[in-house]
Amino acid sequence: MEKVGLGTVNWVVLVVYLIAMLGVGVYFTRRSGKNTDAFFKGGGKIPAWAAGFSIYATTLSAITFMSTPEQAFLTDWSYAAGNLAIFAIIPVLIHFYIPFFRKLNVTTAYEYLEERFGVSMRSVSSLLFILFHIGRVAIVVYLPTLAITSVSNINPVLIAAVVGILCIIYTFLGGMEGVIWSDVIQGILLLGGALLIVFMGINMIDGGFASIIQDANEQGKFITTDNFKFGTAAAAIPIIFLGSIFNNLHQYTASQDVVQRYQTTSSVKETNKSLWTNGVLALITIPIFYGMGTVLYMYYSTAGTLPEGFNTSAVVPYFIVTSLPVGVAGLLIAAIFAACQSTISSSLNSISACVVTDFKQRFFGKNHEKTDVLLARLTIIAAGILGMTAALYLVATDRAETWNLFLSITGLFGVPIAGIFALGIFTKRANTPGVFVGLILAAITSFFIQKTGLSPFAVSMVSFFSSVVFGYIASFFFPSTGKNIVGLTIYTKDEAYVKGPAS
Repeated sequence: MEKVGLGTVNWVVLVVYLIAMLGVGVYFTRRSGKNTDAFFKGGGKIPAWAAGFSIYATTLSAITFMSTPEQAFLTDWSYAAGNLAIFAIIPVLIHFYIPFFRKLNVTTAYEYLEERFGVSMRSVSSLLFILFHIGRVAIVVYLPTLAITSVSNINPVLIAAVVGILCIIYTFLGGMEGVIWSDVIQGILLLGGALLIVFMGINMIDGGFASIIQDANEQGKFITTDNFKFGTAAAAIPIIFLGSIFNNLHQYTASQDVVQRYQTTSSVKETNKSLWTNGVLALITIPIFYGMGTVLYMYYSTAGTLPEGFNTSAVVPYFIVTSLPVGVAGLLIAAIFAACQSTISSSLNSISACVVTDFKQRFFGKNHEKTDVLLARLTIIAAGILGMTAALYLVATDRAETWNLFLSITGLFGVPIAGIFALGIFTKRANTPGVFVGLILAAITSFFIQKTGLSPFAVSMVSFFSSVVFGYIASFFFPSTGKNIVGLTIYTKDEAYVKGPAS
């Protein structure tokens, strides 16, 4: 396939965007360096709407920016049920999870696990998160780089290096406050860029919006009755919805990059508002991103052509660089960069929070705040370099499968750890040895379930419930540890928690 040059004007637009992101980090440098509370929580002064925008931008990576439209391009809108699942869990988060995170004033999600199950569970969960997110940084840099360079003549090493280095710098400088306000800018650019693609695509098709709706509906490109049936070729919406609930439970209860944002607002009420803001944005995403895929499908079915043997993973950047005017194309490539950077910066800051809070301060004390901030910044550099090096290695060798295997193995523990949080909050019987046994058995179960024909959404459901069931049953085979859990479960949700033996 012939590759297309980006052009001077597009390069100028892209460079201006990247410099602006660097400026955000520089702006917040002094404020973020005061102490770890400022560096990891933004001093608890972030507006709810901004925190919600940040959660949204964090969970929407460049992979999503391209793969969601691809899904609609190839099939239909059935996967949009996953966005609706966020609304199903927001009331659960507000009533059963946020009170515990806010009550304990945690910096990392895994501090709750120590109070409930001991320091070993906290350390293991935090370490798994760190390993997974270093790998995630590599994949989030690598896959968009691969997609963009497959349709343009931009040097892939240059893309990976620029995205990675700039993320390291502005996360290093601005801390969580810089990350959140960068996320707001990037989130607006993401949504605006996607809308621009939709509107420009519609204008390029004869008959416009009405023609697209009619033709797409006739071809089953939205939702059909088959989407609600099990065992058909169409994706079953009930499975997608239920599986997404448990995927989201992991992300919103056991993944540090999201949980960390719960502490950036001034109160529980503001945290709850941030979750609803994120939910509304996830709802808006449905017509924008799935609509983009449908519009591109209709465009290439009627007005344009794709090269023979074209990889549809690159359909969005291909449309941008071949069909849109100069300047606009640069802005939209910047939107893909924005999706990439918002995810990476969040991962880097949350990795540093885990290293400093769960390991350095937990085992060596919280002595000098500015020294801990320096350690956090050094951790960001180290994690960023590791992730970027892995991404550059994948670019050079084109060996994505090896790295994806690593992510799948470490990711086996993701949803099961969400099950451990649920065990801690919703049961009094679960204890430390039992949940460890449950975690291991759930990971083994998930590993074998992945090899079956079940969809990833069904695997998520099995992973979560196996963690809960195995952990609960196994707890009966071990004596109570005598820990005081008053204030740590739903049965004593409104009571204060005091460290010490069971009373």
